[in-house]
Amino acid sequence: MKILVTGGAGFIGSHVVDLLVENGHEVVVVDNLSTGHRSNVNPGAKFYQVDIRSPELEDIFAKERPEVVDHHAAQMDVRFSVEDPLFDADVNILGSIKLIELARKFQVNKFIYISTGGAVYGEPEYLPCDEAHPIQPICPYGASKHTVEHYLFMYKELYDLDYVILRYPNVYGPRQDPHGEAGVVAIFTGQMLQGAQVVINGDGEQERDFVYVGDCAQANLLALNSGEINTVYNLGYGEGTTINQIFTSLKSITGYELMAKHGPAKTGETRRIYLEASKAKNQLGWQPTVGLEAGLTKTVEFFKQAN
Repeated sequence: MKILVTGGAGFIGSHVVDLLVENGHEVVVVDNLSTGHRSNVNPGAKFYQVDIRSPELEDIFAKERPEVVDHHAAQMDVRFSVEDPLFDADVNILGSIKLIELARKFQVNKFIYISTGGAVYGEPEYLPCDEAHPIQPICPYGASKHTVEHYLFMYKELYDLDYVILRYPNVYGPRQDPHGEAGVVAIFTGQMLQGAQVVINGDGEQERDFVYVGDCAQANLLALNSGEINTVYNLGYGEGTTINQIFTSLKSITGYELMAKHGPAKTGETRRIYLEASKAKNQLGWQPTVGLEAGLTKTVEFFKQAN
């Protein structure tokens, strides 16, 4: 199967590409390298350094004729989305609509869209959040990612474009970008390995649903052929981990000797969020397999080797 992966040079997208290539699929990567790295791209994939908003994207569709689009490319920094909501919307909404329109025009069979379980629900009315939880984001990033979900619903109704939406939790692991939602793991790891001062935003009791990147990549592979189509799946453990717990675990793994300092809390960040993922388990056959301590240890080892 030929699959076009946007953001395939980025943290999560590159792991998805690796898994798709490993399973015998023909993969085309589109990435502008604004946050991704050419070195992340699997040598078995074809690479185009192109922004999803560029007119060149249509030429790529015409040449490659992908059967599936797996859309990871995004402006994914919550804090930056608060500072510049217009840029966030330009990339995440307009860029995605352009991609969906090309998928329609070139008769793509399925569109896999990466949304955010960490930001679309806002401050939860109940925990863990399932897919039926009210959508009430408190940052432009969450609003922009959810807007595209509506377009996919419309394109199915209007043009019969099949889709699967994966709402990611806080993803961490090797190649992690420090600017994403789960960037705290990469930031803390880098600072600890350098012996620098770690600063926790706020009191550190914010709770997140941390899932290892390899597990999220597996959900993309399953979404190709398994589960229901034209639906939304949360991914997650269904339990919260505080930022203070992340600090303590990484401190132990790295042998870091300093105590954390606490800075001001960041605007637009949800206080507590973790996700109910039983739908993904029952319909997609997905569940996380890498525990937090094991995943953090793998992440630290990667950063040690990278340094």
